[in-house]
Amino acid sequence: MGEAINLVENFDVEKVIFNCGEFNELEQELIKVLNKKKILYYSCIKELNIDDNKLHFLNNKDYDNENDNSSVIYTELNNHKFLFMGDAGIEKEKDIINKYNISNIDVLKVGHHRSKTSSSKEFIDEINPKYSIISVGKNNRYEHPNKEVLNILDSSKIYRTDQDGSIMFKIKNNKLKIDTCSP
Repeated sequence: MGEAINLVENFDVEKVIFNCGEFNELEQELIKVLNKKKILYYSCIKELNIDDNKLHFLNNKDYDNENDNSSVIYTELNNHKFLFMGDAGIEKEKDIINKYNISNIDVLKVGHHRSKTSSSKEFIDEINPKYSIISVGKNNRYEHPNKEVLNILDSSKIYRTDQDGSIMFKIKNNKLKIDTCSP
């Protein structure tokens, strides 16, 4: 979110999707820029169609903290299942398990940089990811990803941006290919 205004000012942005919940100060500042540039924005949507693909936003209630209000997105591309957890924590994970029948995820973008407030064992056991992606900076002040709970993801192949750099998934002939580019 911190770079959203910079992105809108320097790239051709057609629409912006906000998570559920009240707009914080950064979001309010972004909305001023969006209004000035006449860019449409939406909040707390359920689905988004992109060509023949559909993104499902698994936001099922308004939480009392900003991280749990972040967008959680599920999609299937060529029979491969992707789940992007945003900064969602354990409370939201429980709600997702209770509301949706999601299992055998091919690619999980791990929630909240793999802090100890995300990716409970119950959740990971339920969704059973093949690949887990952790977006985290090297030597970050929060010491993410949490070493004690990395073991929860040990049944999946883990990729980390601090170690693997950029991580790209390509689907060709219904096969999933993973490329990394060292940091």
